[in-house]
Amino acid sequence: MPSPDRTDDDRSVRSRLRGFGERLTPGSDDRSSDDDAHAVRTDGGATVSGGSSSTATSQTGWLRSLRKSGFVSSLPFWLPPFLLMGLFVYGAIGWNFLISLTDMEGFGDPEYTSLDFEQYTELFASQTFIDAARNTFVLLVAFTILCIVLGLVLAILLDRTIRFQNTFRTLYLLPFSLSFVVTAQLWSWMYDIENGIINSILGIVGLQPDWIGNPQLVLGAVIFALVWQFSGYTMVVFLAGLQTIPDEHFEAARIDGASTVKMYWRVIVPQLRGSVISALVVLMIAALKAFDFLYALFGQYRPAAGADILATFMVREAYSNQNWAYGSAIAIVLYVLALLVVIPYLYSQYRRGEL
Repeated sequence: MPSPDRTDDDRSVRSRLRGFGERLTPGSDDRSSDDDAHAVRTDGGATVSGGSSSTATSQTGWLRSLRKSGFVSSLPFWLPPFLLMGLFVYGAIGWNFLISLTDMEGFGDPEYTSLDFEQYTELFASQTFIDAARNTFVLLVAFTILCIVLGLVLAILLDRTIRFQNTFRTLYLLPFSLSFVVTAQLWSWMYDIENGIINSILGIVGLQPDWIGNPQLVLGAVIFALVWQFSGYTMVVFLAGLQTIPDEHFEAARIDGASTVKMYWRVIVPQLRGSVISALVVLMIAALKAFDFLYALFGQYRPAAGADILATFMVREAYSNQNWAYGSAIAIVLYVLALLVVIPYLYSQYRRGEL
């Protein structure tokens, strides 16, 4: 009969050999890990897979990286103005379009139950609207082209380092610093049929035209006054563009024998494309919203015959006649015209990689 000590030693040796064999058996670790992964909770709970901890870790890491990203850290700076802009600008535009689909008049509440395009049908059939749209188009085209041409000529002259360059630059830019109201009041005095300085000079040769009372002359008089105010702005824009062109381009054109006119027309002006586009957008938008100039010039919502544009037509219908739905329809047309000006500019900037 073996002794108790010998029996304990045999059991210890066998347990060590068994553990050593289990460690040498291939896949034993994988089976143990799988068993642990698919272990069943003894408290009656569901089976917990080992992948849930890694998923939770990845989600936590994603949230942590999102919190540290520039998008989240910049939210306090751009989100409040974005929401305010969306509410008070684009929300107001949407509400205005909704009102244009009603028959709202006076100060009563609009009826949103029956929406239609009756206001737009009536608008496009109105001769007053057609005349205002034509005057707006003439003002837009003539004012923009004259400002571009005159501003470019003034910028070229100032770029050639003439005497008193800074003085001339200040004089040309000064009208742009004035508001529409001041400019309109100034030109109403100058256009006065009896005491205006223009008729005082023309009276020498026996001419005293009614500049703002004659339907054939009033729109030209308005365009001339607006060009006087905005040509200084286009001059500054083109002058800044000219000063960014390297002197080597001028010298190369002179060496090739190009005259001054050909040098600017074929070499210099094509490089001012960005300045031209920027000036065009600002001038067109200014022409579309020239209401305050016309109101200050004539002192009423209805300008003289021949000078009525969409902006004055809109304000007159909305505030004087209280045709709110009709005025809202005119406002939407003006908004679409502004988009037709801005969208090509933004697309051009995007194509050039500057947006």
